[in-house]
Amino acid sequence: MLTSEQSVVEYEAGRAVPDRLTQNAHRHYAEYAEQMLCVYRDGIGRQRRELHRQIETIFADEPDCPMRRIQAFCKLLDDRSVFQTDSSGTTAKRRLEVFSKAARFHPLVQQPDRLFEHEEGQAKAQLARELGTSPDRMEQALYADVMAFQRLEEFTGYPNPGGFLSRYNVAQLQACLYRAETMTVTATSDLKTIVRYAKLARLLHEILRLGPSRYRITFSGPLSVLRETRRYGVNFARFLPALLACKGWEMTAVVRTPWKTQAKLAISDADRFTSHLPPPEEFDSRVEESLAKKFGPKREGWELIREGDILHEHQTTFIPDFTFRHDDGTEVLLEIVGFWTPEYLARRRETLHRFRHHRILIAVPEASVGEGATITANVLVYKTVVKLAPLMTALEAARRDRSADA
Repeated sequence: MLTSEQSVVEYEAGRAVPDRLTQNAHRHYAEYAEQMLCVYRDGIGRQRRELHRQIETIFADEPDCPMRRIQAFCKLLDDRSVFQTDSSGTTAKRRLEVFSKAARFHPLVQQPDRLFEHEEGQAKAQLARELGTSPDRMEQALYADVMAFQRLEEFTGYPNPGGFLSRYNVAQLQACLYRAETMTVTATSDLKTIVRYAKLARLLHEILRLGPSRYRITFSGPLSVLRETRRYGVNFARFLPALLACKGWEMTAVVRTPWKTQAKLAISDADRFTSHLPPPEEFDSRVEESLAKKFGPKREGWELIREGDILHEHQTTFIPDFTFRHDDGTEVLLEIVGFWTPEYLARRRETLHRFRHHRILIAVPEASVGEGATITANVLVYKTVVKLAPLMTALEAARRDRSADA
């Protein structure tokens, strides 16, 4: 994804308009895209800074291409590249060794004379012999830990120029959402898929049923989260390609402008942005994955069901993370909370209260439990993973309650 510095967005009459390359206005960019892809395909062994300079050269005579757009192109090309890195941490030591040995030749000159007698090429060759390498390899190894000097080792690229430009358009949308305060999605289909990806991105959300097969999902934006704002903002942007891959939705986001005012970003599936999204992962978080692996498909008569039904209580909707169903018919739902705010937890408790006729457990991170807070029987507190022992205790308690009610 892009950084905030590579975001290109205009604010017009209270609207946020991210940069978008279209067939009508930017048809000639297809040729530019092919040239950029060729630079990286043919650039194995070249430094990152050299590749970026060549990309800038492509647009030297293009009046409609701001520098931020060029920088965004470079970032997206780098994202599909593998560059040489100094994983062993030896570059700094080698650099110190070379500079220490070179001190006796200072200053180096191109044309030696009586005053400055050490010629640069000869000095480098002598240093390389002392270090058991060639002058070129010695010089290449000096700055392997500096991004600009890293050399390209592999470029997986994009399927075609159109795919590269489509990725640029989506990346600009994502970057605009870094500063979102709220986002609302109205969905008429693919609700489960949208909610699953929202959970996969660990986004705080509330679902309201507007009518038959029509739902409104309200998300808390990265600027409304009290903890880990930057990482949450990235998760917020990562959700967007998933939304683009779905059908029957409209999205409105309120974003903060550089002038501390608000602007509205509005898109829908009718805008036909192309998603590059891979198939969804099986689990929405490591916490869920860990629990599912430890629990197994069945344990002590309890079956674990990855996705349950969509529950409705008037306009409020609830989709649990897991459903546990016992052989005797007892059913218990489990909701795992990741990111949180006090307001979000309060709303979540209210939602659970609405569905109190269902047996619902909620797992909350220890960091979200305030000092002196009362932990009720349906709350599981975890640090990094949900432990099986308290979960099984809570499940069996639900069985006993069901038997008592019968």
